[in-house]
Amino acid sequence: MTARLDVVLQGSRTPIDVAVFTDLIENSVAAGRLPYRKALVRGEIRLSDLIDLARVAHVPWPLFFAPFDVVHAQVEAKTAKLLQGLSKDTFSMNSRATVQLRDVELIVKDLLRKQMLLRTHDETLADNAIVGMLRKPRGSAADDALALLDAIGLEPNGLRQAPTKKGALELLIAHLEANQVLVARSVRGFMPQLIEVKFSGLTVKDRTVPYIFLARGDQGDAQEPEGRQLFTLTLMAVLVARNIFAPVTYDGRTPAIDGGREYEITAEILMPAADVRQREFGSLDDIRAAADTFKVTPSAMLVRAEHLRLVTAAETRSYLAVLERDFAALARSQARTPKPVNGVRTYNGRALSTRMLGALDSGKITPGEFCRSVCGNRIKPYEISEFREALR
Repeated sequence: MTARLDVVLQGSRTPIDVAVFTDLIENSVAAGRLPYRKALVRGEIRLSDLIDLARVAHVPWPLFFAPFDVVHAQVEAKTAKLLQGLSKDTFSMNSRATVQLRDVELIVKDLLRKQMLLRTHDETLADNAIVGMLRKPRGSAADDALALLDAIGLEPNGLRQAPTKKGALELLIAHLEANQVLVARSVRGFMPQLIEVKFSGLTVKDRTVPYIFLARGDQGDAQEPEGRQLFTLTLMAVLVARNIFAPVTYDGRTPAIDGGREYEITAEILMPAADVRQREFGSLDDIRAAADTFKVTPSAMLVRAEHLRLVTAAETRSYLAVLERDFAALARSQARTPKPVNGVRTYNGRALSTRMLGALDSGKITPGEFCRSVCGNRIKPYEISEFREALR
């Protein structure tokens, strides 16, 4: 990286502090832009490119000419305010993995910005009944599980009635979003930050429209994606109800007996003890069949069975080893880049996208603002009609 950076305008050069330049851009969506990277290598940037970067990064461009101490103090203050209420500690269940805030900071900031955008433009938002509803236990974990299911409008066996695990995942998302719990899912190329760490997701605090971000990448634990995501999403819904907002890591292979209150509530929602105890677990085929019934991974089903003392620790280790070998032998399909309207829909979530389309239709924002603020400039105004169709 260059030690000097000149801003060029019609042949004249004005030096600015490289540390100021990087401090203002590096932790923004503009960090991946080519003019930024070229400027660091060449030691110069045109004023027009600097202004464009500032607009993308939501930074007043004159700030690039300020002293470093002033800029750094403002960046730190803004970051602290933005991330207020989000724990810097990782919520880890059966996992030793941790997530540094910088690994997901741009995504957190983007979701916080969208929460603020929605609160500003949607007057139909009501008080959120899910946030913190389980902060104080209502009795047993089963009691809390039933209370949360009732709050989001799901029958106790509602998820099991879905035809597939993917269908159960979509059903849970629909019920959460109907209750103003927004759900975003990672889509490579449509997020402001490339995720380079293995983690399950995160919960972003808001009293009205909390956001759940669900990671979709390889978690390194040899589990089928849909069943794992359903467990992870259920866990994060429990965290919202428990008023816990943090990055989340979860290892579904570890049969830790003391999984904590959050695990017990999550397990009771998906695999109620009374129903699991009615199953036979004499073979791996029995485990797989039960997993299909409860719409979870065989690993999660096996861990739950051990928690309930329906299989031994030795059986768990043996079955998990077989499951890992079987999963490793499966052919992997190459992930395809989705159409822009579908990528934006998945990353934003249907609820935020639909509500902000309402703001567009009522004239509260322009088509250009919608494409920029809601869709991250991934679609053009002429594609908004196609985006509407993708939401149906």
